Amino acid sequence: MSDVARLAGVSIKTVSRVVNDEPAVHPDTAERVVAAIEQLGFRRNLGARNLRRGSTTGTIGLVVEDVGNPFYSELNRAVERIATSFGRHVLTGSSGENSDRERELSLEFCARRVDGLLIVPAGLQHGYLVPEMRAGTPVVFLDRPAGDIVADTVLVDNLGGTIEAVSHLVRHGHRRIAFLGDSPDIFTAAERLRGFREGCVRNGISYDESLVAMQTPTPETVGNAVRKLASGPNPATAVIAGNNRVAVHLLRALAHAEHRPALVSFDDFELADLLDPPVTVIAHDVSALGHAAAELLFARIQGDQSAPRKVVLPVHLVARGSGEAAL
Repeated sequence: MSDVARLAGVSIKTVSRVVNDEPAVHPDTAERVVAAIEQLGFRRNLGARNLRRGSTTGTIGLVVEDVGNPFYSELNRAVERIATSFGRHVLTGSSGENSDRERELSLEFCARRVDGLLIVPAGLQHGYLVPEMRAGTPVVFLDRPAGDIVADTVLVDNLGGTIEAVSHLVRHGHRRIAFLGDSPDIFTAAERLRGFREGCVRNGISYDESLVAMQTPTPETVGNAVRKLASGPNPATAVIAGNNRVAVHLLRALAHAEHRPALVSFDDFELADLLDPPVTVIAHDVSALGHAAAELLFARIQGDQSAPRKVVLPVHLVARGSGEAAL
């Protein structure tokens, strides 16, 4: 800043006033300061300025599983829209479903003094956030709850959605229904499996463990599961995909199959409505998930000190054809 002052022929205080948009600086003087700033490539230190003022840093942190997944891309955009309306920027990082990476990113964002933190948790241990929360950094968990602390949480109705998927298939005559889910260590995967079990009970069909596969979805794991479900004298006639990634791998595995089971996917995905047949889905508003979590976070930033909240957003079945194929 002293270099800028020297080049512009003004005091350091005058440079500070121009940089911080303070009044009482003559326009000609301000113009000289701005020209000196551009010539020297000066950039103000926002972190230092905000520490001196005791104000916000103008940023929030968002930790997701994978920014490359369309689900999380849409979530990120929704959070950004709310953040922008509050004059904030969003710092985003991918945990890769690794709890150590989640912790590293979260603490790095806190070290950068973000005004608040949104986390799609990869692990079950979140005690590391307690000192940050006590120091005044609000934290909201979304899509999955925290493992071992009480904090604001925004979820979707995983249980009810999967129950509806089972009921829908049963209404179309299916009784041998398979469920292909993600790793059972993931909250959403476990809840959707629980919904599948409950749906079987409610609809009077047996829960058959041989028709269930819970593992990280890859072309190989899903392909192997599909071959297993199609084998034997009594194969599955319908399948529920536990998330959009499972559904995509499942569709690839079935692309050249002689007999294709009825299909319902939990989570919509791009082009699902253009396939043949179009894919029936349990849909939820990803933007609403991001909006609700971000709005809750900004309420905390603005001083809301009420008890931690749990918000569960609704889901709905979109019938498009793949889940309506009767026996």
